Amino acid sequence: MEKVKVAVIGPGNIGSDLMYKIFRSEHLEMALMTGIVESEGIKRARNLGIKTSTEGVQAVLADEEIKIVFDATGAKPHLQHAPLLKAAGKIAIDLTPAAVGPYVVPCVNLDQVETEPNLNMVTCGGQATVPIVYAINQVSKVKYAEIVACISSKSAGPGTRQNIDEFTQTTAKALTVVGGAEKAKALIVLNPADPPLMMTDTVYVEVENPDEQAILASVEAMVKQVQSYVPGYRLRVPPIIEGNRVTAIIEIEGAGDFLPKYSGNLDIITSAAIAVAEKLASKILKKGEVA
Repeated sequence: MEKVKVAVIGPGNIGSDLMYKIFRSEHLEMALMTGIVESEGIKRARNLGIKTSTEGVQAVLADEEIKIVFDATGAKPHLQHAPLLKAAGKIAIDLTPAAVGPYVVPCVNLDQVETEPNLNMVTCGGQATVPIVYAINQVSKVKYAEIVACISSKSAGPGTRQNIDEFTQTTAKALTVVGGAEKAKALIVLNPADPPLMMTDTVYVEVENPDEQAILASVEAMVKQVQSYVPGYRLRVPPIIEGNRVTAIIEIEGAGDFLPKYSGNLDIITSAAIAVAEKLASKILKKGEVA
């Protein structure tokens, strides 16, 4: 079966998890794993028979057959990578908080932005909570949204820790731009509990004229849509409506492809990125644009 060749820049935890998910993909072929130093991720990919490089983005630019590129580095590196990938005619799926291109949450707005050359996957907290805020906003106008993402310290790697400010800013902005809230705030908590706890996200919103049944139905329908590409996504506490305030808690269990199942914070963003790439690849294949 013909597939679209893809590359991963950044051989860390997120990049490695992407690789294993790509192996299971119907439309994607893992063509290259690249970083800037010899690392465990590079060795892992090489041992699995994948072409590797320590030339970073330059290795991707040198391969004309690669159509889609996952950038799993950091916000600052992606700012350098983005114009180079665009000039080379490659679609960039950005898993950093750089937000060069539009935010995309597959179940909410992929259809609106799928022709863009650079797509930003927001943050793990954004992928988890924007769908809930959006669902509520469809039936009761969201005046304010606040989310608290609680993740295990063990699932917060160097990239996450170095981008805390970008995480909160990007997530809050996505809650307004994609989720539809008029104002928003995002917080992240690293939980040191051992054994590690699953990722949970608490969503607080203030709405106009809340319709309890409509809110419940909208949120439940949205959860099913997210579960189509993140099976471990579920409501831990269904929407509780008190006056004009709505509170819900989501729990995300990872698929365990490469990372522990408690690393739902990483799994949800890699799963969302794969969902985006699958749809883009399907369109590329239908147009016969594969080299």
